[in-house]
Amino acid sequence: MNILVTGGCGFIGSNFIRQRLLEEGSPLGTLLNLDLLTYAGNPANLADLAGDARYVFQEGDIGDEALVARLLEAHAIDAVLNFAAESHVDRSIDSPEPFIQTNVTGTLRLLNAVRRYWGGLEGAKREEFRFLHVSTDEVYGTLAPEDPAFSESTPFAPNSPYAASKAASDHLVRAFHHTYGLPTLTTNCSNNYGPYHFPEKLIPLMILNALDGKPLPVYGDGQQIRDWLYVEDHAVAIWLVLRKGRLGETYNVGGLNERANLDVVKTLCALLDAKSSRQDGASYESQITYVADRPGHDRRYAIDCAKIQGELGWAPRESFETGLAKTVDWYLANRAWTDDITQNRYSRERLGAVK
Repeated sequence: MNILVTGGCGFIGSNFIRQRLLEEGSPLGTLLNLDLLTYAGNPANLADLAGDARYVFQEGDIGDEALVARLLEAHAIDAVLNFAAESHVDRSIDSPEPFIQTNVTGTLRLLNAVRRYWGGLEGAKREEFRFLHVSTDEVYGTLAPEDPAFSESTPFAPNSPYAASKAASDHLVRAFHHTYGLPTLTTNCSNNYGPYHFPEKLIPLMILNALDGKPLPVYGDGQQIRDWLYVEDHAVAIWLVLRKGRLGETYNVGGLNERANLDVVKTLCALLDAKSSRQDGASYESQITYVADRPGHDRRYAIDCAKIQGELGWAPRESFETGLAKTVDWYLANRAWTDDITQNRYSRERLGAVK
């Protein structure tokens, strides 16, 4: 199987690529990674795999239809997995337009190129071709404490420019399946965490700020609830949906771990107290500070993943406790990776309280 992964130098995409290349017996021919290398696309995420003959990197934009068309033909691609997206909510509030350009227009142009390529395939190559679109639970909006979790039939009600752009891209993927017959699949995931997570996000930001003696900024009262999914479990789910999912369907992927943001931060503090204690003996909890809440901040997300569990037999392997411990260990062991981002590639001043 020859695979095109878009956005493969980002957090989830790079973990997916790493899992596929390192898994024994994985049925891969070429794994082509197309990434524009914006601020969150980091080639260092995959630097240790550069010697794998199956892995090919191409810098470029999913919105460049001519480039995508050339890559599809040149590598005889059998499946496209679209991870490429602007994904940071705070940035979408500051400036929505890049999110429309990448997540909506970029996805449309990618679909255009893929549809033309797929239309020229014949026989088994055409029948077995797949386009998998990776999306988010934020397209569904927000939940009250007593509401049931998001299912695949929950109406879309996006509340941020980011979520609106992803909802639009989901609709385009659905339309290309129903209008043109393109063999598509969509996954909507909850909050991911784990290795190689960009330091603007909640968990890595809190780890790094704690270790650097900086404030741990928490939005509002910190009681915003998220369902946390370990990124490697997500990668397993995506691979399973690609190979066994029903065409045209959406599959929700959740970690079954609802936690309030403040509880996540306090759990991180306790782990760091045990694994890398402060020199003064105080708990990292003393660094927690509360900041003004984000505009339109969704109160609760939760994922009902009964569909992927029942149809495909997937379930998360990591609990929140085991996954978070692995994540803390990874960041403690990989300060060179984080320092390269925060000191060289990215202004640390941009790192504030986040989703």
